[in-house]
Amino acid sequence: MNITANRGSITNKHHTVCSCKAAKNSRFHFLGIRNQKLGFCFLMGTEQTTSVEISEPLLQDENAVDKIRGVNADDQEIERIPEWKEQITIRGLVVSAILGTLFCIITHKLNLTVGIIPSLNVAAGLLGFFFVKSWTEVSAKLGFSVKPFTRQENTVIQTCVVACYGLAFSGGFGSYLLSMDEKTYKLIGEDYPGNRAEDVKNPGLLWMMGFIFVVSFLGLFSLVPLRKVMVLDYKLTYPSGTATAMLINSFHTSTGAELARNQVSCLGKYLSISFCWSCFKWFFSGVGDSCGFDNFPSLGLTLFKNTFYFDFSPTYVGCGLICPHLVNCSVLFGAIVSWGFLWPFISLKAGDWYPSGLGSNDFKGLYGYKVFIAISLILGDGLYNLIKIIAVTVKEVSTKRQSLPIIKEVTDGNTSKLLAEEKKRDEVFLRDGISNWYAASGYIGLAAISIAVMPMIFPALKWYLVLCSYLIAPALAFCNSYGTGLTDWSLASTYGKIGLFIIASLVGSNGGVIAGLAACGVMMSIVSTAADLMQDFKTGYLTMSSPKSMFVSQIVGTAMGCVIAPLTFWMYWTAFDVGTPDSPYKAPYAVIYREMAILGVEGFSELPKHCLALCCGFFVAALAVNLLRDVTPKKVSQFIPIPMAMAVPFYIGAYFAIDMFVGTVILFVWERINRKSSEDYAGAVASGLICGDGIWTIPSAILSIFRINPPICMYFGPSVST
Repeated sequence: MNITANRGSITNKHHTVCSCKAAKNSRFHFLGIRNQKLGFCFLMGTEQTTSVEISEPLLQDENAVDKIRGVNADDQEIERIPEWKEQITIRGLVVSAILGTLFCIITHKLNLTVGIIPSLNVAAGLLGFFFVKSWTEVSAKLGFSVKPFTRQENTVIQTCVVACYGLAFSGGFGSYLLSMDEKTYKLIGEDYPGNRAEDVKNPGLLWMMGFIFVVSFLGLFSLVPLRKVMVLDYKLTYPSGTATAMLINSFHTSTGAELARNQVSCLGKYLSISFCWSCFKWFFSGVGDSCGFDNFPSLGLTLFKNTFYFDFSPTYVGCGLICPHLVNCSVLFGAIVSWGFLWPFISLKAGDWYPSGLGSNDFKGLYGYKVFIAISLILGDGLYNLIKIIAVTVKEVSTKRQSLPIIKEVTDGNTSKLLAEEKKRDEVFLRDGISNWYAASGYIGLAAISIAVMPMIFPALKWYLVLCSYLIAPALAFCNSYGTGLTDWSLASTYGKIGLFIIASLVGSNGGVIAGLAACGVMMSIVSTAADLMQDFKTGYLTMSSPKSMFVSQIVGTAMGCVIAPLTFWMYWTAFDVGTPDSPYKAPYAVIYREMAILGVEGFSELPKHCLALCCGFFVAALAVNLLRDVTPKKVSQFIPIPMAMAVPFYIGAYFAIDMFVGTVILFVWERINRKSSEDYAGAVASGLICGDGIWTIPSAILSIFRINPPICMYFGPSVST
């Protein structure tokens, strides 16, 4: 097996493993850019920038095969593959529910603050391994008979957890669903053209659960008949799925298990530090939005006014440790361009370009420029990558049809073992098949239910529009899944935005905003879950897990997520002031998605002066920068910023970019001092920082519900009033 990356390589020395999930299982994406891969993979938590290439057979040398399997060569013939029902255990489902709840809380927090969600795959894999191993060891000491913990069960847990907390993102709780609420409607402006009071639907626990249930399962059935074609015939690499399999397999070797224990210990230590620090910060955060360490003018009061300050957030520092250096630097560069130059320049035009004296959140003023220019960068980047992935997919499909793979017949013993190994994986993958009839009937039945229910939840979205969406969705799901298999890029949110604009424009002013937002959720859910399932099939293939157990674990994880994700969101909605610009939980992408829907209905006539020209300029710039990244040599392109990452601080602010840059500087220095240590433990440190801060959200929410306020307000101002 040959896996290379432009910042390192994935090897089979000792216990080095790699976890790379850039689609759902990676959990690094920007809210509104569902699973947009920004080129990274974890070498036990240390990112490697893009271009992961895997030789097609994955069988080029014996050591690599041993690593994928996670067993010694001498043990290969005696390993027993559990039946698919044995791979799904009660203890595995309990652990999946616990971890799914924890990661839903963390994902919601990131959704509602900055919209950047790093990979929690390393944490999910480590904690899943730790909990079940602890479970079996304690049970054995108490005299109970326990089943051994296999890599197949580990794979099922990983799949179930990721499917569960993935709905915290794809469910739209920080984007298209939240953009329907009254706060977002009033924030845009009650007199804003196209922003009607009738296009308001406030969050409700029951209808959100119903919506998630009727749209989240269809993608699982849409491409099941093509699993053999995608994994065995086309031999799509799905780099993230392959790397996740390597991670899981490595846990079930003696050296890998020892490293996993050390990583869990490291994660627990930094989780405790992060939790205690978040608790300490709470005592100084006072009442309101201007107190505490979250508003610490660490770079001076002048820069603080332009949101340049370090706010001591373990979560964002952890994101900086996980995300590639290029992503972190791109975010900081976007913050400098926007808050350092562009917004101060436009603010000087008050009274000329837009009326002076407007509120800070008035779309007729500076606020409108912030939102629409961010949208233009997002759409430019998404459109470029959509065209690119479709072109690559068409080219590869044509090539596959025109030529068949040539297999050289060899007779040496090593190659015979490799071929036997591949044959056994193929047999396991094909043994527990999922009938095409079951998949087709499942899709049709679920689609019929959704067609009937969706108009009840969103009357503006007529049944025939839902039907049309479900007729074309499998084709789009195939394009997205094939592209993900080739490049590790899932562009589900881009397909969702296309559906948003089309449906909003078709419905028009009488309900087009709500209909477009709901259609966005329908399309995103199908194409996203289809790609995720195919990626998990690849992981299961390499860990010799039954495709039936993978499919069932996806269904179970999705069912868990349909309950857990809305409930954990409701905790935030009840305890905190979600959706207010001055709140820590400002939900920035709710405004962006609603504005996209309004644009689909009304067009561009009501934008502030010169705003359309600036938007066009940044849209073209996003296309040009992406093109430049693709045509320049790798040694040059690695320094060219990513437009998607640049767009995030344009609207949110620069403070989190400072935190993430601190994280990337720490990682950079760590790599220079001890690269092996950083490769093994950076992911665990980052996950601990993120998880600890996320766990503190629970007691913080409880205190807020009972109206228990922090006792101290730590505030900073100039020493002399002017």
